[in-house]
Amino acid sequence: MRPFAKLALAGVLAFGATGAHAADKLTFYCSAQEDWCQLMTKEFSAATGIKVNMTRKSSGETFAQIKAESSNPKGDVWWGGTGDPHLQAAEEGLTMAYSSSMRSELQDWALRQAASANDKTIGIYSGALGYGYNEDLLKKNGLPVPACWKDLLKPEYKGHVQMANPNSSGTAYTTLATMVQLFGEDEGFEFMKGLHKNINQYTKSGSAPIKAAAKGENTIGIVFMHDAVKQAVSGFPIKVVAPCEGTGYEIGSMSIIDGARNPESAKKFYDWALSADAQSLALQVKAYQVPSNKGSETSSAAPDLSSIKLIDYDFKKYGSSAERKRLLKKWDDEVYAQ
Repeated sequence: MRPFAKLALAGVLAFGATGAHAADKLTFYCSAQEDWCQLMTKEFSAATGIKVNMTRKSSGETFAQIKAESSNPKGDVWWGGTGDPHLQAAEEGLTMAYSSSMRSELQDWALRQAASANDKTIGIYSGALGYGYNEDLLKKNGLPVPACWKDLLKPEYKGHVQMANPNSSGTAYTTLATMVQLFGEDEGFEFMKGLHKNINQYTKSGSAPIKAAAKGENTIGIVFMHDAVKQAVSGFPIKVVAPCEGTGYEIGSMSIIDGARNPESAKKFYDWALSADAQSLALQVKAYQVPSNKGSETSSAAPDLSSIKLIDYDFKKYGSSAERKRLLKKWDDEVYAQ
């Protein structure tokens, strides 16, 4: 990892941080993992002198908060979490357009995300959906090793599978939208109904199911693969699965809230967060997403997206307000109501 001094100096040179900035503020809504949120807060404040107030919530919860606060916005910038709710926020006029000077350093998929939202959001990382299982618990319960999505429907997995609630979790909404695109809507919802029979709990946070599996409290967790990799690298008996049928993926995104009280601080954070140095901080907290800055450092443990069978995920459609509301209502009525 690059020395902190270099990062701080880069912040000073790029943003002209001086003692005057000590009075600058930023209200930062973060939808990535807690330790990553804390690190981004600490390093941005150190690099610029801007005082940061950070709140960490899942992407679905953060979207709901920004919407509830729309008449009197309290947040300045929203960083992390799946791209679908960021796209919905853009569509509903909750976020503002901004074209960063860092765009030339970014991967094409990050810029496509921005183009689909008229520059009201941008891609900061990408990650494939899958699941992980606790190898010890699987053996203890005499369960077969799952390799495909439809394996999770087998009756022997009853009470052994956990995922988040798609109303609060961007990970779980991506799961729902993936099944609809992978199998077709009718069969996709039949899959979700069958899966429901084996679910032991719907969590609020998208990464919670694999954390529970790592602790031995759950056997299989449906999550983004990088979240399962983090637990495996940390020494837990977690095996990561890229489902055989193919899978969806996320483009984690960042947006400036329309009507932000500290718009200049928000733009400084936005530019800084797109830099190679800032994105390389992910490795300090074992965050194994694929970064959007081409110059960022990556880990050999990160999932290789080129080796995973990815669907042509329609971010525009499934990130739209109408489609998201429709699918969530249908899931509530036909799946959760069971």
